[in-house]
Amino acid sequence: MEPRLTIVTLGAADVARSRAFYERLGFTASGASNPNITFFRAGGVVLALFGRAALAEDAGVPEDGAGFRGVTLAHNVASREEVAAVLAEAVAAGATLVKPAQDVFWGGHSGYFADPDGHLWEVAWNPFFPLDDQGNVTLPA
Repeated sequence: MEPRLTIVTLGAADVARSRAFYERLGFTASGASNPNITFFRAGGVVLALFGRAALAEDAGVPEDGAGFRGVTLAHNVASREEVAAVLAEAVAAGATLVKPAQDVFWGGHSGYFADPDGHLWEVAWNPFFPLDDQGNVTLPA
């Protein structure tokens, strides 16, 4: 298998509500979207919103999963100061602040918000993973 991530799909209780939230954050929905699923370009990856029940049915798993599922999404920024600004923007768009911006044990600065369906997003400045000119994380070799 070629290591690659192309689409991240989030199960949404209300696709329209979630779409509106992400649009308030500056994401632009693709013309391929419809009332049942929304697609956003997110750098080199696509972020999709699909009904939670339909997504569980499609995967053949129970819908009743609750609590932390061991997954977070990340939005890296170019400076320490941007972390608090992005968290504030997310909260203004309807997110819940989970953890305010703070210095972290690994040497960076980060905080967390939850989208309307509780999906956790980390906003981080990592001095060891700088961003390139396109905003992509640069990993050491």
